[in-house]
Amino acid sequence: MIRWEQHDDGVVILTMDDPNASINTINETYISSMGHTLDRLEAERDSIAGVVLLSAKKTFSAGADLQMLRDAGPHDAERIHDFISRVKAQFRRLETLGRPVVAAMSGTALGGGLELALATHRRIAVDAPRSRFGLPEVTLGLFPGAGGITRLVRMLGVQRALTDIVLPGTRFGARDALAAGLIDELVADAEALVPAAKQWIASNPSPVKPWDEKGFRLPGGEPASMGATLTAMPAMLRRQLKGAPMPAPRAALAAAVEGSFVDVDTALLVETRYFVSLVIGPVAKNMTGAFFFDMQQIMAGASRPAQVPKWSTSRVGVLGAGMMGAGIAYAAAKAGADVVLRDVTLEAAEHGRAHAAALEQRAIERGRTSPERSAQLMDRIRPTASVDDLADVDIVVEAVFEGVDVKQQVFREVEPVVGPDALLGSNTSTLPITQLAEAVSRPADFIGIHFFSPVHRMPLVEIVRGEQTSDVTLARAFDFVLQLGKTPIVVNDSRGFFTSRVIMRYLTEAVAAVGEGVAPSSVEQAALQAGYPSGPLQLVDELTLTLARTINDRPEHASAVVLDRMIDEFDRRGRSSGAGFYDYVEGRRVGLWPGLRQAFGAVEPPARGRAEAVPVDATAFRDLQHRMLFAEAIESVRCLDEGVLSSVADANVGSLLGIGFPLWTGGVLQFIDQFEGGLPGFVARARELEALFGEQFTPPASLLRRAEAGESFR
Repeated sequence: MIRWEQHDDGVVILTMDDPNASINTINETYISSMGHTLDRLEAERDSIAGVVLLSAKKTFSAGADLQMLRDAGPHDAERIHDFISRVKAQFRRLETLGRPVVAAMSGTALGGGLELALATHRRIAVDAPRSRFGLPEVTLGLFPGAGGITRLVRMLGVQRALTDIVLPGTRFGARDALAAGLIDELVADAEALVPAAKQWIASNPSPVKPWDEKGFRLPGGEPASMGATLTAMPAMLRRQLKGAPMPAPRAALAAAVEGSFVDVDTALLVETRYFVSLVIGPVAKNMTGAFFFDMQQIMAGASRPAQVPKWSTSRVGVLGAGMMGAGIAYAAAKAGADVVLRDVTLEAAEHGRAHAAALEQRAIERGRTSPERSAQLMDRIRPTASVDDLADVDIVVEAVFEGVDVKQQVFREVEPVVGPDALLGSNTSTLPITQLAEAVSRPADFIGIHFFSPVHRMPLVEIVRGEQTSDVTLARAFDFVLQLGKTPIVVNDSRGFFTSRVIMRYLTEAVAAVGEGVAPSSVEQAALQAGYPSGPLQLVDELTLTLARTINDRPEHASAVVLDRMIDEFDRRGRSSGAGFYDYVEGRRVGLWPGLRQAFGAVEPPARGRAEAVPVDATAFRDLQHRMLFAEAIESVRCLDEGVLSSVADANVGSLLGIGFPLWTGGVLQFIDQFEGGLPGFVARARELEALFGEQFTPPASLLRRAEAGESFR
């Protein structure tokens, strides 16, 4: 796997090129090859001036073999400990070789691949726009366990290593990686890598890592002098996690802090023990399954018609310049397309363009773009009130008011103007695509392209295929979403599609609990501690209670009574109107509305003279959490049964990226798979919830069949 080439100047070029894979990973093939290579480097050290580590692949290295880690269970702890220890021992041999070692990276280096680079004395990378560098393991339920935490703590200090690199799991571009300290030098192209490496080697013939020198002190202060900082970090982490069952960030913090008190080799051992505990646990398997394997399947085009040639657009029309339309226009312009942003008045269209300008200004202030590049982007967005300006667009994305009549009227105006091959896309979250397509003469070209708000932050797009949508249209919409740098899932037409339909189950169970007298604060806290990014009552306020009532397809459910009373009796409609489940002051959320307890409290104890909500003990709290989680999971099974969903990967990734299903679960269907007792355990618990809360928790027949057959969704 590792080719050896020694030049006349004594510099050895080591080129990684796994013959059995399209990318280099840290697997048994790599360990064997690196072991032989290190033996030779040490044996021939006197004739070696330095070492340059290259890759023959497009990427430098993608890190550890995640399939191997995902398959590991508690009985594999010793094997995983041995594997990671061998990798670390090789990294230590490399950085203590006594000769300068340079990682020359022509492409992406993530996870273990970057940890390999951190074990060298110099990291040089090509300044390529698509290359990414970082340690994203926490986003997979793991942490950088091949020495990443130990070395970063000694490079940057405990606080910077954790808060800037490890805990957010950021994938940096080349320039941001340089600023963060992950890379030491950038060059213009791959041809410049080896000359730059040789130049550094000539100037640094005997480098030693700072932590291997006597008297080394941690950047940012020694642990003994960081009492206040170290005390604050667990509290900070607790505030971020909100009680969610996410072990990786806690383990990363423990490994970093404990490792900072000891020498580097002991710190590496501490790191290994925490890492193994994560690998053999369930959360890492869930998150790796979703964010690596499911995501890989989606991005490879598993849901895209394979026979349709790849397609890209250079000119996009966006109809409606509100927050969603402006966000879509910005995303398209950022991807390099020219955008016609049309609204009923030029003033409204220009207001939408101003939204993009504000986002760009923030990017300039944070150093993420230059004024010149920003100006070029803004020049690509053309506001207009004239439908005729859409004549030569390749695709239209409509983002007007959520109403069938309004949307159909917009397409009647636009279709005669745009070209006969232009895609007709609607950014609707709930309205049936087949019904909207009745307004056009070519329904085969009509498709749902459902973005999430705010568009510039949300990575998911739900592509909705109508009854007459063609394969070509679906494939081109899929390619368009990829062109925007977003993740596409493909679903079939149905009211609410997948994401809106499923998230409403979560929200209605929470709202119903309030109507039953459960303390609203307990409802919110139950969701947060289950791993949801925000409380359901807060989310309903953001959506507006009126929209929640409109799209609620279960008027008989207890939640409908609460929504009706909140709107009709108390005139509380959500954040946009200044009053909902929460109170607001000048648009800022200031706390739950105190009247909720009086309006929906269970009893009025005479001794205290005020309404009290139903107390929530540990069992009731768990019931409340399962009520939300199971409602979404069971509805997702129904979506699969009805053909709304066609793949498990789309369900899992869509639920995590689009509707905030807890990350630790690995997605709605993986939540069922990983539940204690597997599918039979899930079914048994669903029966208990059915008895407590209603038929919405009745396990679908397909789920019962899978459970009886011993199957799983994976």
